Amino acid sequence: MPYETVVKYAKEMTRFGEENPMDFHKKIVLGQTGLEVGRLGIASGYGAPAEAIEEAFERGCNYFTWGTFIKGRMPGMKRAIQNIVGKGLRQDLVLAMFSYAHNPFLTEFFFLRGLKTLGIDHADILILGYCPQRPSQRVIDGAVRLKERGAVRYLGVSSHSTKLFPLLAHESIFDVFHVRYNPAHRGVEFKVFPYLAAEKKPGIVSFTATRWGQLLRPEKAPAGERPPTAADCYRYALSNPFVDVCMVGAKNALQMRENLGALDEGPMDEGELSRMNRLGERFREM
Repeated sequence: MPYETVVKYAKEMTRFGEENPMDFHKKIVLGQTGLEVGRLGIASGYGAPAEAIEEAFERGCNYFTWGTFIKGRMPGMKRAIQNIVGKGLRQDLVLAMFSYAHNPFLTEFFFLRGLKTLGIDHADILILGYCPQRPSQRVIDGAVRLKERGAVRYLGVSSHSTKLFPLLAHESIFDVFHVRYNPAHRGVEFKVFPYLAAEKKPGIVSFTATRWGQLLRPEKAPAGERPPTAADCYRYALSNPFVDVCMVGAKNALQMRENLGALDEGPMDEGELSRMNRLGERFREM
């Protein structure tokens, strides 16, 4: 997306007001949910220890995702959540729990078991994960029932399909969209973001910022240029005003601190964005 267009969109987004919309240290409201979230989200499936996750929480990174019944429920994230809740800070944590079951009964069973495992009575968001097309009505109805009984406050969907999100936005069932976004996967800039009305915009959470680590590989960088860091990739995603939260993954405390550096460095300027886009051209998949 051209830098001028990014600035134009930033001015049009009603949530920005008069304050600097690109101060990554400040929390923002996630779509229409009213939930205040930090700009970096912490994914559970990478193995970071509880101490590193809690350090990120203390830096304002309060959007956590809690894997699936198959993968992603790492002990470090479990202990971090339990420690945060034990300190009486549950209201400051925004917990999104994933379901890849694509079956209403399995979704409910494993979702409720996940709540019991964590020792909490509700999640903030239930994300229906990996949806190449609109989830079946039975799955949606099951998610709505969980919401009606108070087990979850909001509903979300995760997908790689850029065709899906405008359709779901029109239906106004889901409150949060998890979208794939990085310099090599920019389809959402043209096929999703322009179709989201500011007054009804769902919360936008980006994932795969490093393209599964491939953007960081030195041999993929243009001749004479250094490869981007993971923090660069997170800054790139957050420099787009449509993105509320960018998910990060860390295997250890050092990686977590390096990731958190994106908060201090702030948004990319035109030159940095252009460089990232040039790198993305080597991987371009629209």
